[in-house]
Amino acid sequence: MTETPAHTTLWPAPHASGAIDTTVHVPGSKSVTNRALVLAALAAEPGWIRRPLRSRDTLLMAGALRALGVGIEEGVGPDGSGEAWRVIPAGLAGPATVDVGNAGTVMRFLPPVATLADGDIRFDGDPRSYERPLNGVIDALRALGARIDDESRGALPLTVHGGGALDGGTVEIDASSSSQFVSALLLSGARFNQGVEVRHTGERLPSMPHIRMTVEMLRAVGAQVDEPETGGEPNVWRVTPGALLGRDLVIEPDLSNAQPFLAAALVTGGRVVIPDWPERTTQPGDALREIFTEMGGSCELTEQGLVFTGSGLIHGIDIDLGEVGELTPGIAAVAALADSPSTLRGVAHLRLHETDRLAALTKEINELGGDVTETADGLHIRPRRLHGGIFHTYDDHRMATAGAVLGLAVEGVEIENVATTAKTLPDFPALWTGMLGA
Repeated sequence: MTETPAHTTLWPAPHASGAIDTTVHVPGSKSVTNRALVLAALAAEPGWIRRPLRSRDTLLMAGALRALGVGIEEGVGPDGSGEAWRVIPAGLAGPATVDVGNAGTVMRFLPPVATLADGDIRFDGDPRSYERPLNGVIDALRALGARIDDESRGALPLTVHGGGALDGGTVEIDASSSSQFVSALLLSGARFNQGVEVRHTGERLPSMPHIRMTVEMLRAVGAQVDEPETGGEPNVWRVTPGALLGRDLVIEPDLSNAQPFLAAALVTGGRVVIPDWPERTTQPGDALREIFTEMGGSCELTEQGLVFTGSGLIHGIDIDLGEVGELTPGIAAVAALADSPSTLRGVAHLRLHETDRLAALTKEINELGGDVTETADGLHIRPRRLHGGIFHTYDDHRMATAGAVLGLAVEGVEIENVATTAKTLPDFPALWTGMLGA
């Protein structure tokens, strides 16, 4: 008997029979883990990464760095306090091939690293990765002295002809389609001969919290960074050349991946505790505390963690999500169940993510009976009574979790390819059914 391919398997989204009351331990942040891996690989001495996320994106990053010669040993930390990765920097060298999958952090953060390698480094990935913009990184690296062969596509596949070093200096880029263009150059900038000065010349820069995350993590490993938020020139970031230190970094829980569980409390009028929620963080997911409170919940940071409680009512919201665009699918799902319309703005760049998230959300919610329309930079959502049906994911992890949220309130929702959640949230189906006591 032939097994059904995972991508065509339908997962019956569990329907909530009542209010949830549970604690969910959310795995580590993908964004923090992958930045930590890059910085540790470029350091002058070994370092530790504690509580790393083990997911498709982070394992792709670790595999890519190993292909370049970096040692990454997986095991338990020196004090026996749980899983930790020991990262041992080495001379970067090719020839090597890097599989980026469909991970934006891998496809954008590693070409600058590859310029520091001796030899050719080829980058390839999933078919969707060929459609995602990479021109900001490619053009910037060429301007800084790199040799890159992309056959004028401005996208994958491509080959970086590493020369063992890069001059660096000042470069102008338009990062309006992805803040990762800026982060990619900053993360490797301290290793460039002249450091790097990145000037964003385009319109609005999305996902600023992720750039703040990059800057703070660079400073944590000893880099000198000048940026707009500490008195620097607007839209200009400078990293001074110098050695990076090997550190002992602890990875925070992924707050964006906490979203479906917080949404579950909101949708069911229940309560969920997320342990280890940081008091201060650069993660975009921290905005959920304010957003979901406005939509009808309440929250409190306690010694247990973040305690979030739904009121039994869900209110529509009019909000600019430009800085926290990755939260859009989950917010759209909750908004489709609200008692009034919602308008989600500032997220035109989501058309270039794992899939065109605006088109995908519109199509999938409407096929369940919803009333969603695309706008120039977002979505307008008018709540309607929904019905069951197949919710397609387009190989996008956040589409899958958004569908699961809808399934809590709508019987008969089936998620196509729920396995895509392994990109950043391993074992999501088990966590979800466990939350419901199933």
